[in-house]
Order: sequence, then structure tokens, then C-alpha cells
Amino acid sequence: MRRLRLLTALVGPLGCAGALLLLGGTPAHAHTALQNATPAPGATVGAGTDVVALTFGNLTSGGAPEIRMIGPQGENIPVGQPVVTDTTTACAAVSPLPAGVITLTYSITAGDGDAQTNAYQFEAVAGTGPADTPSACTDLSLPAPDTGGTDTAPGLGRTTMTAALAGAVVMAAGGGFVAIRTLRRRGAQEGSGSE
Repeated sequence: MRRLRLLTALVGPLGCAGALLLLGGTPAHAHTALQNATPAPGATVGAGTDVVALTFGNLTSGGAPEIRMIGPQGENIPVGQPVVTDTTTACAAVSPLPAGVITLTYSITAGDGDAQTNAYQFEAVAGTGPADTPSACTDLSLPAPDTGGTDTAPGLGRTTMTAALAGAVVMAAGGGFVAIRTLRRRGAQEGSGSE
């Protein structure tokens, strides 16, 4: 009986260790990591640069990243729809970059379906010519960035303008409702006070 307990005490932990080694040896799904960028994180480029390129470990078929850019004053910098040149590099046209620190945010779906969002910063400086178009992007016809068109208020996109107008209508209606209710209450109080 004692030998059976000793054998069980030894075999149990050894079996668990063996299972962990076998399971631990299976390869993990590789995430799509940013390998290179133009402009690169921490880089300095000339103001007016109008194309960005992001190179990843592996992009899923048809899986272009979503790219957003914020300027030094917190303003959105319009970015065109990215075009994937091969299975690794995505190029996008952007409105000419203003001078200052720019934040570039990208969202990408890895091969295993995991969505990732990351950001980095670089600086655009005045007095220096715009950066050359990255070589991977030179032969591409990149969609122009959506600047909101000419039928909206300056600096506002169509969606932002619509939301602002809807908000103004709601505020005006709410203000009118409160004013009418206040007048009715005053009338009721004055009527009861005169009796």
C-alpha cells in the first residue's frame, strides 16, 4: 500500500509536467506587428509631407489598416483609404502635414483575428521640404483624403456638420419647452396669489 502511494505521488507531478511541456511547445499565433514606418516613430520630416507607409509582419488578405492622424493642435488630419502594396505594406495619402508633433494611430486585424490599435508620434518641421514618397508607394494611385468637401462649414466634415445642426435643433426645442413651462408656472402662481 505504501509503495502504491509513493508511486502515485511521483507519477502525478511527472505526468502534469509532461503535459505542460507538450502543450507549452505548440506555436502561438503570430500577431501582426509594425516593422517599419514612413514617417517612423520619433522621426522628423518636412511639413507638407503627404504620404505615409506602414509595413507589418503580415497583413491578412484585404486587411488594410485603418489610419488616423492628429495634428499638433488636436485637429484631425484627413487620411485617404490605405492601399496594401503586397502582403506587408500599406500606403495612404494624407493632407499635407502641418508643422508640429503629429500622432499617428493605426488599427489592424492580425492573422489570428485579434484586433490591435497602436499609436506613435513624429514631428513635422517647417523650412524643410516634404519627405519623398516611400518607394513602396511610388507607383500606386492612392485615394485622396476626404477633406469634407466644399458644402460644409470650414473645418467640419459632413457628419460633424449634421450632428452639430441636430444638436442645435434639440437645444432650441428644449429651451422653448423650458420657457413655456416656466411661464405657465408663473401664471398659475399669480392666479392663485390674486384670490
